[in-house]
Amino acid sequence: MRVEEQNAADLETLLEESVRIHGHLCAGQVLGVRMSMLGLNEIGIRDPKGRDRKSIIVFVEMDRCATDAIQSVTGCSLGKRSMRFLDYGKMAATFLNLTTGKAMRIIAREDSRRKAKERFPEIADKYAGQLETYKIMSDQELFDVVEVVVKLRPEDMPGRPMRRVQCDSCGEHVQDRREVCQNGKVVCTPCAVGGYYEVKELIFR
Repeated sequence: MRVEEQNAADLETLLEESVRIHGHLCAGQVLGVRMSMLGLNEIGIRDPKGRDRKSIIVFVEMDRCATDAIQSVTGCSLGKRSMRFLDYGKMAATFLNLTTGKAMRIIAREDSRRKAKERFPEIADKYAGQLETYKIMSDQELFDVVEVVVKLRPEDMPGRPMRRVQCDSCGEHVQDRREVCQNGKVVCTPCAVGGYYEVKELIFR
């Protein structure tokens, strides 16, 4: 089997697994799967769910369909602390090999959307056109690739929590050195700068 045919076969297999996790096939799934295939290859990870599973962290910059695809291909997840979500709103992800320190940021090219319309003008639905185009475009057409340096603190590494401290304000516990020192007190981030919620009523404690 030629390399091109093998890559196409691998893509279809990975897309099937991605659909199983995500629930449907869309252009974002194709982007995420292909982004992962390229990123893993660039940093030298061959078996992300097997022997290399402890050697990879992925930083995703979007909370869209592509993120589910990246998780399905790499095996990385928030719960394993091998996936980090950065709310940048960008269709991009960085793949880090913890063993070698090599890191590659893969960014989806914006002009690939236009090229999708050019490749399949007969497909009226633009998203369906993008889905088919993203399957066959070259990596160079689909992505920008940038080698980057990612500096991880010890508390950012996968594994058990390094410590737990109690917030002097609300009394809740904070793990992995996410506490803030403020006016001589140790407080959690919501108490220090505000959180995504406001307390309405304490039901029980």
